[in-house]
Amino acid sequence: MKSLMQLWTRLANELARQCCTCATRDIKYVSRRYEYEGESFLTISLPSFGKDFERSLDQGYVAPTLFMGFPWQAGLPRLFGGFLGLVFDHHSGVLLDNPSVAAIRSIRQLTLMFGKILKPCSDARIKEAMDKYVECEQEVREYDALMTEAQSLDFHRVSTLLFRDLFGLLDENVFDRTLLPKHGPGATADRISGNQKYQHRTWPARLEAYFPFGEYGVSSSALVDKVNPIVFLEPGQEFPARVIPVPKTLKTPRIIAAEPVAMQYAQQALADRLWSIVRRDDNLRWMVGHREQETNQLLARKGSRMGNLATLDLSEASDRVSNQHVRLMTTDFPLLQGAIDSCRSLTADVSGHGVIPLAKFASMGSALCFPIEAMVFLTMIFIGIEKELSTPLTPELISSFKGKVRVYGDDIIVPVEYVRTVISSLESFGIRVNRTKSFWTGKFRESCGKEYYDGNDVSIVRVRREFPTSRHDVSELVSLVSLRNQLYAAYYWDTVEWLDAQIVKLIKHFPVVGPNSPILGRISFTESVKGQRIHPELHYPLVRGYVVRARSPRDQLSDEYALTKCLLQLERRDRHDLSESEDLTFTPSGWQVGGKPTVDDEHLERYGRPQYVSIKLKWASPV
Repeated sequence: MKSLMQLWTRLANELARQCCTCATRDIKYVSRRYEYEGESFLTISLPSFGKDFERSLDQGYVAPTLFMGFPWQAGLPRLFGGFLGLVFDHHSGVLLDNPSVAAIRSIRQLTLMFGKILKPCSDARIKEAMDKYVECEQEVREYDALMTEAQSLDFHRVSTLLFRDLFGLLDENVFDRTLLPKHGPGATADRISGNQKYQHRTWPARLEAYFPFGEYGVSSSALVDKVNPIVFLEPGQEFPARVIPVPKTLKTPRIIAAEPVAMQYAQQALADRLWSIVRRDDNLRWMVGHREQETNQLLARKGSRMGNLATLDLSEASDRVSNQHVRLMTTDFPLLQGAIDSCRSLTADVSGHGVIPLAKFASMGSALCFPIEAMVFLTMIFIGIEKELSTPLTPELISSFKGKVRVYGDDIIVPVEYVRTVISSLESFGIRVNRTKSFWTGKFRESCGKEYYDGNDVSIVRVRREFPTSRHDVSELVSLVSLRNQLYAAYYWDTVEWLDAQIVKLIKHFPVVGPNSPILGRISFTESVKGQRIHPELHYPLVRGYVVRARSPRDQLSDEYALTKCLLQLERRDRHDLSESEDLTFTPSGWQVGGKPTVDDEHLERYGRPQYVSIKLKWASPV
């Protein structure tokens, strides 16, 4: 972490010069706190300061209840006093009429840059997160019990208005058995990975009514007798979802649940088709985001400038969506409801708590978690809007909110005039709104990784990993080069000059390259990309540099299992069903499809996430 402190010091001085202030006292204070408190000051305490700063921007003044643990002088915290004085009045703490956007960006950069560095949490924090997972599950049950008949009727009615056509098409696909399942590269509850996922050995009996093994588990029912004997598992015999922590911040891990192989396989079939329909729906494609975050970001920018749109953030969003919510949405579509139920895990194995039954629909890790939670949240949003309007929703009224209401996971955008009733609606169903990360009163907005103040981009560059100590720390080295290029694009060139000196100590060759080059190199606005030699056959320029190599592990698949995988991929390609592997671009006129999915030539010999990465010095294109 010493290198990170040096980086922070260099950047603090550069930002101070840009804002015509001085950071000497700030550097001394942060260095002293870092010496006594260690990395937690950079990764927890400073980000807490940054969040309180954002809250102050939103409410228009610095409240005395904020910035706890930091000394004050007059009406402002002493730390970053030179920067803060360009944003708030020194004595009253009230937001200035024309605060410095550069100072706002600088304070955010210096306080939040280490907040999401990839480091494992302590065992105590992991245990606390597991305990909260179980507590959240109990709260979901409590809200299920408190749901009134009127709430249930409203939820069903509004969700039907929103998703009737979507559910109808999915219901037909379940009936026709035309869904296309697939396996992903991620972890599974039964610890089966790679191509071995296609060699199904077990199949939950619940799936048979909607995803019969003879039609979905193999390429042809005629091959059923030629594959491994299948054990059909009754509900009490099924693998539970495996709840695991993954790094998020040092303060708390992200809790996900690895699903059993067969369940995930069926979930992917429903999820792929669901997203395909959403992208073609005149209303839903504007209101529900999948992979494209730019629309949310543009709306957040508009909200910061015009003050007409609010950005809301949810806490434990996935884990608070009840299965009861999903059943209410799909009541009129029994085949779809049955298919969703059949591939939903009923239990979860939680460290320290054993196997528990689930009232929530699913945790992150289920392929259906993201699309279903977005639909649930959108329903609750429109229930709140309807209450504020005091008039029943109609399809035409819903359509008028295109470009004003949008859900991307737990990032929500709604018109400011409906914020209070929307929050009330969400919370009445047990969804928790994170008010410290929700903004609607001032000129600050954030959504999908972008932050804006009064229409100005005040987003920051985040440090994702610690510095490498040698060129063999490949992941850290790749992250450092990415950090360098992001800081360069943000015009922090003095800091970049220092970073360049650190990088060339690790790799001798560090050429200027274009943004699409495979070489680990420098992005530059002032130096042109020059080739050092010409390719002898193809005659394009080459430069010498380090290229990252990451190969999937060897995992050979053959016989009937290989045939199943190949035919599924060919069918997906022939249908052109807007799957994950397709190239999509979102434009004002809608989704544009740019080519069919491709298939890796080695996919039957290698598959899955690379277990390690390396770098190799070679000649390659600089652009």
